Amino acid sequence: MLVTLNDVLIDAQKNKYAVGLFNTVNLEMAKGVLAAAEETRSPVIIGTAEVLLPYAGLEDLSYFLVPMAKKAKVPVVLHFDHGLTPELIIKSMSLGFRSIMYDCSVNTLEENITKCREMAKIAKIFGASIEAELGHVGAAGSDAAEADGHDSIYTDPLQAKEFVESTNVDALAVAIGTAHGAYKSKPQLDLKRLKEIASTINTPLVLHGGSGLSDEDFKNCINNGIAKVNIFTDINCAAAKAAADGYKKGCGMTDLMGNIIDEIKEATMKKMNIFGCVRKA
Repeated sequence: MLVTLNDVLIDAQKNKYAVGLFNTVNLEMAKGVLAAAEETRSPVIIGTAEVLLPYAGLEDLSYFLVPMAKKAKVPVVLHFDHGLTPELIIKSMSLGFRSIMYDCSVNTLEENITKCREMAKIAKIFGASIEAELGHVGAAGSDAAEADGHDSIYTDPLQAKEFVESTNVDALAVAIGTAHGAYKSKPQLDLKRLKEIASTINTPLVLHGGSGLSDEDFKNCINNGIAKVNIFTDINCAAAKAAADGYKKGCGMTDLMGNIIDEIKEATMKKMNIFGCVRKA
């Protein structure tokens, strides 16, 4: 069934588990993620991000993601992640996505508030939920990602309160030391900051840059307030490894697809078990 973030994150926040967002770029990835959700009876968030659109456009993805989500036996949020361009965000909702993220995290606090407040009004017209980001989750290996202890890129709890009260967003991505992509060194997570943010606002919190964190990292973040975790790198690498391992001379794509789907399913199920969302659908 096709739902919004509010239909899955409020319960996750209340009962101390997290729902995973697994971004996809093709049918095989979508099949693997949704098969994992149905087998484990887990709510799931699936979709794509603006940075991934060169690999699969919004229209192409919507043609199979929307009907697959509607037919699923578990709650499925169809989410457009890290939307940077208002026209594309609105287009995603017109195509059937029921949740969007408007990423204005590199803007000033005032600009971030103004832009997200206006997009929140538009999302409600479409019956969609909206996520925003405060602070900045950079790329693994970048100066920002390595700036341990630099408050400028971390989420400020008092600013978080002002932000959610001013924008009425449904979920807030926070910067506590994670980074997008594959980590080159162990991330230093500011759990004290996370706990303070969670005690300051009621809005469900989101952890970006989840691929590569340890099981303990995930559990600590969830115990301290995270209700949604974003994953792409792990399942993307699982798909590539399945294709490489399965290939032999004379092998065609159809010979590889089954194993690719299975490996994505297994990688997704592992995360769902860590997140504690199994049998929560």
